[in-house]
Amino acid sequence: MTLYLSWEQIAIRIALACIASLAIGYNRDEHGRPAGMRTVMLVTLTATLAMLQVNLLLPLTGKSSTSFNVLDLMRLPLGILSGIGFIGAGAIIKRENGAMGVTTAATLWFATMLGLLFGGGQLRLASASTVLALVILSGLKHVEELLPRMNRATLTLNLGEGAPAEDTIRAQIRDISLDIKTWTVQYVPSSSISLIRCELQWKASARKASEAPPGVSQLRTAPGVTGFYWEQ
Repeated sequence: MTLYLSWEQIAIRIALACIASLAIGYNRDEHGRPAGMRTVMLVTLTATLAMLQVNLLLPLTGKSSTSFNVLDLMRLPLGILSGIGFIGAGAIIKRENGAMGVTTAATLWFATMLGLLFGGGQLRLASASTVLALVILSGLKHVEELLPRMNRATLTLNLGEGAPAEDTIRAQIRDISLDIKTWTVQYVPSSSISLIRCELQWKASARKASEAPPGVSQLRTAPGVTGFYWEQ
């Protein structure tokens, strides 16, 4: 961070911050995320302006170049870095089996830090960080899609005359490599099984997460099955 800033230096820092945040924001828009180009650019530009203001206030009259610590100007950018958590929290959507938007929130946090770097004049570090962020957001996404992860679904079976016993259905589910997390069974009348609802868990890559595991279709055509509901 230089003591005195020229308008050319200010323009370069703002321009680079806009270009870097535009690239990151485009990546988020491309994948349909809540925080796109406008959000990321505004967050980065805000942090950049905060650091520029700090830089412009450094050469205050009556203070020597070795007494910057008494000015306490860093409260402004540090407050912005902490306050971005409110925006990040708004991007996170809590669901029953997890949360969505965590990467978006982390991107906004990173964009804030990126703005602080550009505003502070660490242009090489900020530029290298932008490239690294794009590699993480784009390149590692394809790697994540190949890695196996835990998936959950709810299976509901309506059963009629000729339906197999409860233990038999349990065994069929386990034979297709599905873990049973919850199990609810209904008998109507008390001697005849009429409904089974269970929560299942299995491992599959993100690319295959939207597909039902192989073998589930066999339950749909099993004897005595009058209704089949798969909620994933």
